[in-house]
Amino acid sequence: RLLESGGGLVQAGGSLRLSCRVSGINFKIAHMAWFRQAPGKERELVASRSSAGITNYEDSVKGRFTISGDNARTTLFLQMNDLKPEDTGNYYCNTLSRSFGWGQGTQVTVSS
Repeated sequence: RLLESGGGLVQAGGSLRLSCRVSGINFKIAHMAWFRQAPGKERELVASRSSAGITNYEDSVKGRFTISGDNARTTLFLQMNDLKPEDTGNYYCNTLSRSFGWGQGTQVTVSS
């Protein structure tokens, strides 16, 4: 099960920290990821984090977003800084292979 939270409305240049509480899998060995879906667009991969802590980012968020995880709390995070209007969308977490059904996501809206 995936439970995302932390979204909201911010002005361009602002920051948000998203959280995803994960249950039902061994979080310590899972390759987790954040995805987002903007209005009228396909869902896209934003960032991923392997069980070894290796991270990868979509080009447009490199240097601004940081993915991390807390194994004890089985929670995945996405720190988002210097937000831009094009970051607007509904953000979801899942395994990189999209093993789970999608949760509700958490809405991020960035105003210009």
